[in-house]
Amino acid sequence: MDLEARAHSEHPDELRLWLRLLTCTQLIEKQVRNELREQFATTLPRFDLMSQLERSPEGLKMNELSRRMMVTGGNVTGITDQLVTEGLVERVDVAGDRRAWRVRLTARGRKLFNDMAQQHEAWICDAFASLSPKEINQLHKLLGKVKQHSHQQMAEAL
Repeated sequence: MDLEARAHSEHPDELRLWLRLLTCTQLIEKQVRNELREQFATTLPRFDLMSQLERSPEGLKMNELSRRMMVTGGNVTGITDQLVTEGLVERVDVAGDRRAWRVRLTARGRKLFNDMAQQHEAWICDAFASLSPKEINQLHKLLGKVKQHSHQQMAEAL
């Protein structure tokens, strides 16, 4: 049973909408995870780490990767170790800091990531194929309003 199925008509529409958003997110993420595993023999966390590195060609320190991915340093270290072994990322010294490493994609890693990213984009587009361009635009704007309101509430709480 998915989260949405737990809501009943007596629940507020806002709660039922929230659960529908969560259900859609989970379904799309499950499809992406399956496709990454089947087509590239990789995982979503590995894809996410490579995505962060692709955005920073000079590389990132491990603690910055951990912060951006919102996971523990141990998780980042484990994934990085695997990717180094496979020749997809490399660790380079950080000038002036003998304890720190900068991690960056290798040429092979960049090529593989670009292939995965193109497929990832296609999978996401396919997930929204039942919506017209106008509906996608409307949904994007409406969710933007929700996002802005949430940011305002958090700012007021500080």
